[in-house]
Amino acid sequence: MKALKYIIPIVVVLLIVVMWIVGFYNGVVELSAQVDNQWAQVETQYQRRFDLIPNLVNSVKGMLTQEQKVFGDIADARTRYSGAATVNEKAEAATQVEGALGRLLVIMENYPELKSNETVQNLMVQLEGTENRISVERKRFNDAVKTYNVKIKRFPNNLLAGMFGFDARVFFEAVEGAETAPEVNLIQ
Repeated sequence: MKALKYIIPIVVVLLIVVMWIVGFYNGVVELSAQVDNQWAQVETQYQRRFDLIPNLVNSVKGMLTQEQKVFGDIADARTRYSGAATVNEKAEAATQVEGALGRLLVIMENYPELKSNETVQNLMVQLEGTENRISVERKRFNDAVKTYNVKIKRFPNNLLAGMFGFDARVFFEAVEGAETAPEVNLIQ
């Protein structure tokens, strides 16, 4: 009887600890899945952008033949994105696409006949909407990464996170130089 008096509190404490560990593990798994899901949303918007770009480029290409470098840069950036394996590589390739698109937009501003073309206008509106969606999804991705990283870095969670192999996730960050507007020189 006396032994039972000591065993019951020990079992209760062990059950509480086990429940806390299971709760932590399941919570981190859910947060990790949210991060993965949010990155998939970013990639969905990138895919939408990549689907729109060829239509825009082909519409503009028919009117402009001297701007082949911009078209080549866009195609190269799309290829780099397709071959990227990590979030950072994909972010860098996506930023390269944004730079090439920026140069294309500057070119279009300098050609009034392009701005008045209904097909080009429609594609530009769709692309602008997609760029806004990408921005929103990137922010949501970074919010999900922040929530996940905070969860696994707080004490005592950090001890369990290390034991279960949960590592910090990387935020989406623009590549170096992305803050500089692209320069377009139409005088060759």
